[in-house]
Amino acid sequence: MNTKENILILAKNTILSESESIAKLIDFIDFNFAEATQTLFNSKGRLIVTGIGKSAIIAQKMVATFNSTGTPALFLHAAEAIHGDLGMVQPDDIVLCISKSGNSPEIKILVPLVKRFGNILIAMTGNTTSFLAKESNYILNTTVDAESCPHNLAPTNSTTAQLVMGDALAMCLMNLRNFTREDFAKYHPGGSLGKKLLLQVKDMLENSLKPMVTPDAPIKKVILEISEKRLGATAVVENDKVIGVITDGDIRRMLNDNDTFTHLMAKDIMTKNPKMIQSSTMVVQALNILEDFSITQLIVVDNDQYKGIIHLHDILKEGIV
Repeated sequence: MNTKENILILAKNTILSESESIAKLIDFIDFNFAEATQTLFNSKGRLIVTGIGKSAIIAQKMVATFNSTGTPALFLHAAEAIHGDLGMVQPDDIVLCISKSGNSPEIKILVPLVKRFGNILIAMTGNTTSFLAKESNYILNTTVDAESCPHNLAPTNSTTAQLVMGDALAMCLMNLRNFTREDFAKYHPGGSLGKKLLLQVKDMLENSLKPMVTPDAPIKKVILEISEKRLGATAVVENDKVIGVITDGDIRRMLNDNDTFTHLMAKDIMTKNPKMIQSSTMVVQALNILEDFSITQLIVVDNDQYKGIIHLHDILKEGIV
């Protein structure tokens, strides 16, 4: 068996092992988990997530997930906690302590201090008989049979189990809070995700041109309007109302069907009743409409007033895909 085959086998076995560990977590979701979740939901304070080693790294990811889904959370490194950072823990805060063994020296020092402060303590551990488990108000069991590491030493399955249990907790809290897409957008305004949730069509029309012609405009004027405004289309407007649209595709078809176009006007080649949206429409919804109807432009109209054209290419430039 060559080296590449060995690599593939090991990689697949690792993924299989970790997926099996995750599946077994279902058996640990009990009323204790539900009570811990309800306690967090009813809390007036924040969630302080702490840990040591690899568990501390998982704790940081959990904090990011909690904060973005409506549960105020802070990360507290267990080692730094006992050297002054414990001051961040306020009376109404709940502490979630993550530790595979539940018996790490730093954890054994930290736990009594948290208890002395009177804070509720939730343990996330793979050892339900550990010091941490015995001292906690609630236990989130993340026991795994073994690590994927061939020496059963490097945290692999155990940290994955912690991560998934944290996600389960965050999603339950998110549901209890009736946390919506709009709420998520408030906490995540940046990047392509923020744009998907927040960007409206009107935001993309601020600096755009408004190509338009009258129904009796000659084809030459139509071509010039489409070329100058560089949106690949123009609205056909009569009495301040959009009655049609002409795209560069319409121009090509017209040239293919006619030897001369001097006798033609905009109304002769326009598409009547074009797809239209309001400026308050989310850009991601506009993208869905473009894709559903296999078109590249949409006319934007508010109360029958022509506002402009939004183009597929402009949406893609914004990184919304």
